[in-house]
Amino acid sequence: MSFIDKAKIEIKAGNGGNGSVSFRREKFVDKGGPDGGDGGNGGNVIFVASRNENTLSDFRHNKSLSAEAGQDGAKRRKHGKNGADLIIEVPVGTTILNTDNQMLADLTEDGQRTIIAAGGKGGFGNAHFVSSTRQTPKFAEKGERKDAHTVWLELKIIAEVGLIGEPNSGKSTLLASLSNAHPTIADYPFTTLIPNLGVYDVDPGTSLLIADIPGLIEGASQGKGLGIDFLRHIERTLVLVHMIDIYSEDISRSYLSIQKELQAYQVDLSKKPQIVVLNKIDGYNKTILQIKIDELRQVVPAKYKIMALSALSREGIKEFSLELKALVLKERARQEKLAERKKSAQLPVIKLDQDALSWKVTRVSGGFLVTGHKIEKFAARTDFSNPQSEQRLHDIMKKMGIAHELLRQGIVPGNRIYISNYGSLEF
Repeated sequence: MSFIDKAKIEIKAGNGGNGSVSFRREKFVDKGGPDGGDGGNGGNVIFVASRNENTLSDFRHNKSLSAEAGQDGAKRRKHGKNGADLIIEVPVGTTILNTDNQMLADLTEDGQRTIIAAGGKGGFGNAHFVSSTRQTPKFAEKGERKDAHTVWLELKIIAEVGLIGEPNSGKSTLLASLSNAHPTIADYPFTTLIPNLGVYDVDPGTSLLIADIPGLIEGASQGKGLGIDFLRHIERTLVLVHMIDIYSEDISRSYLSIQKELQAYQVDLSKKPQIVVLNKIDGYNKTILQIKIDELRQVVPAKYKIMALSALSREGIKEFSLELKALVLKERARQEKLAERKKSAQLPVIKLDQDALSWKVTRVSGGFLVTGHKIEKFAARTDFSNPQSEQRLHDIMKKMGIAHELLRQGIVPGNRIYISNYGSLEF
């Protein structure tokens, strides 16, 4: 069982509609000028973050989703209807990745949207291809075809405060004490099996979203115990509250073992601002408590505050709340400054995408292979069974300089020109 919400789905943007081959019927003339309309564009696949969605469970039952295709063009230059976009609502905090684990989008705000698969462009009708040498074009473009592809959806909690610590250290009790959350609490390890969320109203002007991250143990970063899935939830938190049971046999080891797992994760989570809390101090001897705090200070960095409280009796909660509020507000301000610097550093750069315009000619058995983004897009829209459509592709290759390169490499009449895997034509 995975404790981070994940789903794998197949998505497909809409194909573009085909252009139309049509001619006006005029009085006493069977075929007047060309009037074939363009095909409509296919619909996009758009993901939208919504606070009304809480899980990815719906995608476990509906694993294949497609946008609407564009309609074909019609006579009298009628444009085919564009396909409707497919709007997919996902919870705020959803990351979208491809099968190579590359991030395509990170939806962290309500209403944020992104196009993950763009719809195919509609093909031009024959009315587009009239020229001084081509008065009656009897061909049109095919609409751009789109393949289905697989994406992973991964939901991570977005909370300002993450409660971490070994199992049974009192995280759920503290969450219940501070907020409106009602987590299941029992006196045995691994009580919490999924992260719990609660809103803590510190004062009328300050609310904090707190996540109780289920118990971490030594080896969690390598998947031991409840595993690495819980560590993923910590990535988004602003600050951490590291809770330690005052009755732990070795509180220094309890602290260091969890910090080690934070450091071993793919992103060093131990660098996040922290408050270290000794919990369950109600009735505890104050002299021994101070000895424990001094012992812990030997391993806790000086920049981290050490506090003692009882989540159950609420002893020390007020002081802890003020410290937590101050730390979160400080980190909020720091993150906002970083975001502003990043935004100001991203100056717009206008440049020609050479990769999109480049092409390559390679000699192969029986002819020549032509590859390149732009020429392949033209080939995908070419009807290779129509001589006029093929001639247009010849003209495009001439304008792009491909024909010159073919001649330079020794092409002769009768050789075939293969354009990627879209089709071939004779030179």
